[in-house]
Amino acid sequence: MARFSRIHLLFGLLVLACWNCSTCALSLEEKLQILTEKLEIVEAKVKHLESENSKLKTKNEQQDSILTDLLQNRRQTNEELKLSSNNGLLENQSIGKSAAMPRTCRETRLSNPALASGMYWIDPDGQGVGDDPISVYCDMTSGSTSILHDSESPMNVGHCTDPGCYSRAINYNASTRQMAALAELSNECHQSIKYDCTSAPFEVNGVSYSWWNDKTGKANYFWSGFNSSVHVCQCGIDHNCVEAFMPCNCDSGLPALLTDDGVITDKSILPITRLNFGRTILESSSGVHTLGRFECTGQVVVSGMPSSCEDLWHIGHTLSGLYAVMGIAKVQSIYCDFSKLSSDAGFEKWIGFADVKSAPTYFYVQRNSSIFNATNIAIPFETAKLNIGGAFDLPSGIFTAPRTGTYFFSFIGFPEFPTSSSLFRITVALVLNGNRIGVGEVEEANSISNQNDQVSLQSTLSLKPGDKIWIEIVGLSEGMYLFDGNNHYNHFSGWLLEEEFSLS
Repeated sequence: MARFSRIHLLFGLLVLACWNCSTCALSLEEKLQILTEKLEIVEAKVKHLESENSKLKTKNEQQDSILTDLLQNRRQTNEELKLSSNNGLLENQSIGKSAAMPRTCRETRLSNPALASGMYWIDPDGQGVGDDPISVYCDMTSGSTSILHDSESPMNVGHCTDPGCYSRAINYNASTRQMAALAELSNECHQSIKYDCTSAPFEVNGVSYSWWNDKTGKANYFWSGFNSSVHVCQCGIDHNCVEAFMPCNCDSGLPALLTDDGVITDKSILPITRLNFGRTILESSSGVHTLGRFECTGQVVVSGMPSSCEDLWHIGHTLSGLYAVMGIAKVQSIYCDFSKLSSDAGFEKWIGFADVKSAPTYFYVQRNSSIFNATNIAIPFETAKLNIGGAFDLPSGIFTAPRTGTYFFSFIGFPEFPTSSSLFRITVALVLNGNRIGVGEVEEANSISNQNDQVSLQSTLSLKPGDKIWIEIVGLSEGMYLFDGNNHYNHFSGWLLEEEFSLS
């Protein structure tokens, strides 16, 4: 029957050739011989394609078997690792000593630069918390971390008609939580995807026949680049598709083998969890997908003081509890629950402010000379009981603020009145950069010889670096003065209450 069909096919081709060329110089036997040779070439190509397809099918089955065994064996190995990680250590046989479980391949490489690329155990969500450690491929040249899955080999989608009639779930060698933790730790993550197609469009007349699902299950229709609501492939981004008006090569109507390949770079929605293809209707239609591993590189670096539980987690904290972090303007207390990821509810809870300063600043100074009656100049002091930070200058009597923050100042003076029936008074002022902030005053009438009193004032001020504060007499009746001696009656003190870290 096959031989009969072949003869009839040759005869039909021959008749067609003669119909189109009535004056052909070749004989009928010669034309038949040429067509026979061409047909044999076509049959050889078909046999070769069938052989390659059989090899591909066998390779896919072997890959599926290997990865299935890996996923099954992972549970038993994880139990052994969990016992070790609960004690805070993992025996790293590659370096021959006990070491803390690394969270990424980058940390693994830093622990021993001599390690070769290969499969290693890491624990992205933190040792002793969350899910079990995972086995990943570490490229020690780049420090990248790759998570294997069961759909890495090229896979034929077969023939079907409806949107997403071919659908394949992607099973990874890691839990969803561990992959999310790895993405949060890494500077960037990506996943490549390739589709070899013949008459198998992604989209026709606005109807989507193919898409992929992200880590939340949401359908996405872009096949390269960052998160987008627009159906597009890399050739559409680069404006070099086989048909310029098409967003993807596979959307073309050309009956030829085409390819769309790209790299998804939005780490917030990776990894890809399912692939869906359709509209491989024709006998000549074909579609083969190849999905790369979920790969992350680099590591988020926290510079300066941590400002959140996420920053603390990035630098390696995994023990839940209270921490001090930099708030908007002040150091604040925060509760971190590191059994959760940063995207989980209850991961962090702000508590309140903490009195933390980059350096202490406070002073307490005294006078010991007997008489001072100069006005409108800073009152000098001779003795410093305390001058931590060195911000107070004794001879000039001036305090210079070293940092932005809130400061408190207090002054007590000991004036002496002459004998008189008249009203006598003394007025002192707290001065900021030449401007009076507040005054204190005391007055007496019918005073007797050596009569004394006290004048005082206090103030809380917000200062910037370089602001100057001093005390001066701004009003003094004739014959009055500030008295002092070995007992030290005149006192000036001040200290930094709260520093504004964001401005210091």
